[in-house]
Amino acid sequence: MLREFLKLAVFLAFSLISSTSFAKDKIMIIGDSLSAGYGLEQEQAWVYLLQNKYKQEQSDIEIINTAISGQTTDNAILKIDAWLQAHKPTHVLVELGGNDGIRGFPVKILRKNLTTLVEKSQAAGAKVAVMAIQIPPNLGPRYTKMFADTYKKVTDTTDSYLMPYFMVEIATDKSLMMQDNLHPNAEGQPIIRDFMYREFNTWLKQN
Repeated sequence: MLREFLKLAVFLAFSLISSTSFAKDKIMIIGDSLSAGYGLEQEQAWVYLLQNKYKQEQSDIEIINTAISGQTTDNAILKIDAWLQAHKPTHVLVELGGNDGIRGFPVKILRKNLTTLVEKSQAAGAKVAVMAIQIPPNLGPRYTKMFADTYKKVTDTTDSYLMPYFMVEIATDKSLMMQDNLHPNAEGQPIIRDFMYREFNTWLKQN
C-alpha cells in the first residue's frame, strides 16, 4: 500500500513539474490600428512578424491579437470580457488611448477606462502591461502632459507593468511612416517587432 502511494506521489509531482515546465505564455494584445497592421498585409505587420520570430526560435509564446483600427478604451471595455473568456491569456498588453487622445477625450475618463481594462484582466488571472502612449501636441501642452502622465498613474495604482511606447523613434522618421504621419509603414514594422521582442522578454522575466 505504501509503495503504491509513493508511486502515485512521484507521478503527480512529475506531472506538475512537466505541466509547469511546458506552460505556454499567451499574450493578448488589446490595441488599435498600430497593432492591427493598418494599411498593411497581415504578413507585414509587427505582431505577425513577432509571432514568426517566436516560431523560428521554437518558443512557446503565443500572441493573441484583438487589436482593431480606431478602437478606443471605452470600445474595448465592451469586448474585453468575451476576449478574456475565449482566449484565457496569461498576459495582457493594453495598447490603447491614442484614439481617445486624438479626439480630446477627458483624461479622467481615459484613466478610468484603462484602470477597468487592467482590473478586468487581472481578475481573469492575467499579468498586465500598459503601453505608455504618446499623442501629438495639437491639443496643447497641458492636455498632452496630463494624457502622458495618466499611464504611470494607472500602472502605479493597479500594480501593472508600464511598457515604453513603440512609436517614439519611428514617428519622427518619415521614411518609416505612411503618408498620414500616424501609422508606421512596412519598413517600420520589423523595427517595432524587434522593440517588442526585447520589451516582452523584459516583461515576462518579471512575472
